[in-house]
Amino acid sequence: MQHKTNLIIRFSGGVLLLWLLCGTLVPTMVESAIGVNWGTISSHRLKPTTVVDLLRQNKISKVKLFEADSDVLRALMGSGIQVMVGIPNEMLPFLSSSPAASDLWVRQNVSAYVGRGGADIRYVAVGNEPFLSSYNGQYQNLIMPAILNIQQSLVKANLAGYIKLVVPCNADAYQSSALPSQGAFRPELTQIMNQLVQFLNSNGSPFVVNIYPFLSLYNNGDFPQEYAFFEGTTHAVQDGSNVYTNAFDGNYDTLVAALTKLGYGQMPIVIGEIGWPSDGAIDANITAAKVFNQGLINHIASNKGTPLRPNAPPMDVYLFSLLDEGAKSTLPGNFERHWGIFSFDGQAKYPLNLLLGNKELKNARNVEYLPSRWCVANPSGDLNNVVNHMRLACSVADCTTLNYGGSCNEIGEKGNISYAFNSYYQLQMQDSRSCNFDGLGMVTFLDPSVGDCHFLVGVTDKGSDSSTSQTTYQWWTLVLLLILHGTFLLSM
Repeated sequence: MQHKTNLIIRFSGGVLLLWLLCGTLVPTMVESAIGVNWGTISSHRLKPTTVVDLLRQNKISKVKLFEADSDVLRALMGSGIQVMVGIPNEMLPFLSSSPAASDLWVRQNVSAYVGRGGADIRYVAVGNEPFLSSYNGQYQNLIMPAILNIQQSLVKANLAGYIKLVVPCNADAYQSSALPSQGAFRPELTQIMNQLVQFLNSNGSPFVVNIYPFLSLYNNGDFPQEYAFFEGTTHAVQDGSNVYTNAFDGNYDTLVAALTKLGYGQMPIVIGEIGWPSDGAIDANITAAKVFNQGLINHIASNKGTPLRPNAPPMDVYLFSLLDEGAKSTLPGNFERHWGIFSFDGQAKYPLNLLLGNKELKNARNVEYLPSRWCVANPSGDLNNVVNHMRLACSVADCTTLNYGGSCNEIGEKGNISYAFNSYYQLQMQDSRSCNFDGLGMVTFLDPSVGDCHFLVGVTDKGSDSSTSQTTYQWWTLVLLLILHGTFLLSM
């Protein structure tokens, strides 16, 4: 997820400011499949094998990864779960400029895991929302060279017939000044979008887009709340003979209109990211998340499609997201760490029927927790000098639920201190020294949770934080390869 941009749509009773996003979609006119995004930017990361078991328990057959994490891909081997593997934007300069670097990436992150009993990798997502206007064209001219190099690398590995390339797109790549039917790609992207959709079409790949009605509501005080959901609205959008009763359909058809203007109105579309956070903002709560996600699933399953694509829903829909990620940047908002339909430890936040065979979500099994103890404010301590300690704790641990709109926002000053102390204490694997805070903290065996404010206990079966180290390793491997390649050319 990245920063969102504006899409103006006129209501019958005013102006609606829609914020759209593009992600990874897969098109087909058959029954839509529900998948999930599996992000790993977590302070308390479960073992990948535990997460794969959670996916299988819930009969989730498709997963989207934001990068090629070796631990995650190994855990997915033999699971039967279809995988979309992402390439971070930061790797695009290397992959676009060197076929050898592309060959190496495919060999290390695709070929190494596929085959009999391997991971069922179906898509490689080249970049993540690379056309964001906030990037000022930084990646714009790298996408097609990177795609062509990766495609040739897949051909060399005899995988091009099975694994498709896609480009997750933020919706600021397309825009509308008024209505969905007037949707068009940004003028400066017309040429590259023509090239991209031609490539996607010739290779049987879908257009991938991320759509976030929550952000439309979060970023615009005039946005009609009910229009973000699927239960009907008194603020329907009239677009000729077409009527839009929810933001998802309006966003989706804006993209359809933009593709139509390029001559690809029937291109399959996959929803790469869509969901609703459960904490961290006024409209981010358990009730709203449940209503939105269940409404979305039912809407997709109805096969009604949208006004511009009746009876033809998106090919696949990847919910954002599977698990909360407590180490994500909060620059877009405190809700960024609370998109999961499961909490960090794989426990379902609310009843949700994915229509995949289970009526409700099943919790992760065999999760190994730290002992049931918490760090709280010492009632006998002088808490007048606690501010710096809280600042330190929250600079490392996740305290987003304490902020305005959060589930722990109303637990009082001492409650806030205890929550911050405990978050840090659990992150430090309950090291007794991490609950000192110059004598202001103390360990308790009584759960200090209050109402909806849950004081967490960490997990012991943490997965290795290999994603960052692996990405760094891949970067330096590619850089070294490019240096050697350049030295070789100079010596010729």
